[in-house]
Amino acid sequence: MIAGSSTPASRTPTPIDAIAEEWVRTLADLDPSVATWIGIPGRLDEFEDLSPAGHARQIGETKNALARLSAADPIDAVDRVTKTDLRADLELTVSASEAGLWMRDLNVIASPAQNLREIFDLMPTASETDWANIAGRLGNLPRAIDGYIETLRLGIAEGNTPAKRQVREVHAQAIRHSSADGFFSALASGATLESGTRVPESLDADLKRGAAASAAAYGTLSRFLSHELLDAAAERDAIGRDLYALQSRRFLGATIDLDETYEWGIDELARMTAEQESIAHEIKPGASVAEAIELLDADPARTLHGTAALQEWMQRLSDTAVAELAESHFDVPEPIRRLECLIAPTQEGGIYYTSPSDDFSRPGRMWWSVPEGVTEFNTWRETTTVYHEGVPGHHLQLGQAVVNRGKLNTWRRQLAGTSGHAEGWALYAERLMQELGYLDDPGDRLGMLDGQRMRAARVVLDIGVHLGKPRLDGTGTWDFDYAFEFLSANVNMNEPFVRFEVNRYFGWPGQAPSYKVGQRIWEQLRDSYQAKAGAGFDIRDFHREALDLGGVGLDTLRAELLR
Repeated sequence: MIAGSSTPASRTPTPIDAIAEEWVRTLADLDPSVATWIGIPGRLDEFEDLSPAGHARQIGETKNALARLSAADPIDAVDRVTKTDLRADLELTVSASEAGLWMRDLNVIASPAQNLREIFDLMPTASETDWANIAGRLGNLPRAIDGYIETLRLGIAEGNTPAKRQVREVHAQAIRHSSADGFFSALASGATLESGTRVPESLDADLKRGAAASAAAYGTLSRFLSHELLDAAAERDAIGRDLYALQSRRFLGATIDLDETYEWGIDELARMTAEQESIAHEIKPGASVAEAIELLDADPARTLHGTAALQEWMQRLSDTAVAELAESHFDVPEPIRRLECLIAPTQEGGIYYTSPSDDFSRPGRMWWSVPEGVTEFNTWRETTTVYHEGVPGHHLQLGQAVVNRGKLNTWRRQLAGTSGHAEGWALYAERLMQELGYLDDPGDRLGMLDGQRMRAARVVLDIGVHLGKPRLDGTGTWDFDYAFEFLSANVNMNEPFVRFEVNRYFGWPGQAPSYKVGQRIWEQLRDSYQAKAGAGFDIRDFHREALDLGGVGLDTLRAELLR
């Protein structure tokens, strides 16, 4: 067994646990979508106040929590981790606020422009009460959009704006959401109860009114973006070294040498490329990577047609992996043996995981947001993705933290951790599945390396763009066209996927490298842990101890595992 125990020990809550629990309640009060996300009672029909006044309240509460936490003394090792990691998180939140990042919070994938819509994906729909919450939240979305616009206007006044490229892309997203037959209309039209019957007529009317109001609110946002923010937005995409270093710490929970990491990324990219070329020869002697991919793509047995076939294949592969790994290599607790693989109700691009609610009434879910026009999918590319998002990747890691409620407070179970911790583990898990024989098929292994090569390429691209590094060909500094050409040469994706990815890196600095850098830190930690353990090293102990901590920053993870 490699993962944490399925029967975690109980523990008496401490004063530091109480501070952490109070912080979760405060977050849910400040942003009711947090309650939806983790499945706790809250104002499920409301949104966060995204206005400057709302932000001021959030930072005030953050500083209050930081003061209480700093004055508290840890009682045991669990307290020590909670205090260390929560304090680091609160301090980074304050630093980001002081840097003014909240006034320019707009990008193509993870900003309020997307979050306000995406929360509906997680809302339960079984009962009249569930649909009443949805109707109320639809009706309250215009107020949230208004507050968001007020904050972006403050950014204009302060000369602190996102890049024009991000404004144009989000404008296109807002136009789609404002359509009379777009997402909100479809949501209201699908209002059926668990029994299969339609919601009552009065509730149906509320839902339709709310859907129309939400669509209109996104129309308001689209007009603001095109008529006001676009003119004031920054021409330059790069955010510069200081802000990038701050963002890197936020996504990793660790401080790294950015210049050394850039050079490592170049070397890692070369290593991944050489490994791919070797496997291409296994697929066909003498074949290039491109020729091997052409053979794999032409194989009918490796091609899925339509999203229904994609969803069925994902679910079948995940179910098989969970069943087999639970019997052999991992302890997979019963509550997380269920992973739902779903097609997302959007067409924005990206594959992502959402963790189970705290009571497991909502299971862990893998979502695939398929861009418009993409209708064929190659299984050789995506077998490793299911392991990345499912077991032993995100679902085992994040689901295990929820299972471990006897030891970990709600913040540690549901809200702690960083992208580098979670995504680094998921890439580590992909390599682990190769070691366990689940990627012995050369095509599936080439697909895994395709993803690993992409993650290495974006370390180089992301740091190169935002720190103004010289191009690898020595012809100047990174710009969008060069970044697009560079990524296209290092991934096997169609043009819409590549364009979305490059836009994402340009607008969400520091996040994309956290995957590969996180994997590097996980692998370094395993080596250091092994050196410490000596002849008594058992990789199961390393995984068990690491996952039992729940989500933490990578500096905290390193300190605890090597203590």
